[in-house]
Amino acid sequence: MTERSVTLEKKLFTGKVALVTGATSGIGRATALAFAREGAVVVLAGRREHLGREVQEEIEKGGGHALYVRTDVRKLEDIENLFQTIVRRYGRLDFAFNNAGVSLPHIPTVTKTTLEEWDLVMETNLRGIWLCMKQEIPIMLEQGGGVIVNTSSILGFTGEYGLSHYCATKHGILGLTKTAALEYCSKNIRINAVCPGPILTEMLEGAVPYVPTMMEMMKNGTAVKRIGMPEEVAGAVIWLCTDEAAFMIGQEVVVDGGYTV
Repeated sequence: MTERSVTLEKKLFTGKVALVTGATSGIGRATALAFAREGAVVVLAGRREHLGREVQEEIEKGGGHALYVRTDVRKLEDIENLFQTIVRRYGRLDFAFNNAGVSLPHIPTVTKTTLEEWDLVMETNLRGIWLCMKQEIPIMLEQGGGVIVNTSSILGFTGEYGLSHYCATKHGILGLTKTAALEYCSKNIRINAVCPGPILTEMLEGAVPYVPTMMEMMKNGTAVKRIGMPEEVAGAVIWLCTDEAAFMIGQEVVVDGGYTV
């Protein structure tokens, strides 16, 4: 066996612990599986227990190690339990992918968005990431470093009809990411964001009944004329967690098939 083949077979994250929120489906699920393939112990956080258990079982059947912890990132007590469990079980946290997020299946304009709808999206997408980072950063400071990746969106750069709540959160995530990156990069904590474009997830498919032409419009809006797959975002997250991305500080990595080009 050549030296090159040995290097290629070596797993990137053996002995490391990775957290993925929103791990029960879509981008979160794909990224959790990717972390596991690279040898990390993966903590799976999400609301839907049956799906969380399925992802855990899939990782374990593949020879990996995972732990599902039921977590609603809107609830402080759930977040505190999540991180207490991580510290108690593993004593460290090397990577955190803050990915949990929601949108609404319909698209109310600004004046037709209800307070309940606004709060649901804001508390999940933006406040949830902030609450997680408040727990993640102290753990990483204690151990001497770590990597955080937050999920924003290409709608973190622009507006979109009927998605004022969603766009507001995704813009906010970029601001939060950049500020925290500046505050903690000197402590060996790297913080960046991924900004997916049209990716085939439950969230995208859930909007189709309200906008039947959405899939076709989004596909045609990309340079490559197709919808992206969750695994293609997962690849970017994994790279941001490697040493090869050590010079990436407070950046947004766009994964959109050329949609914004």
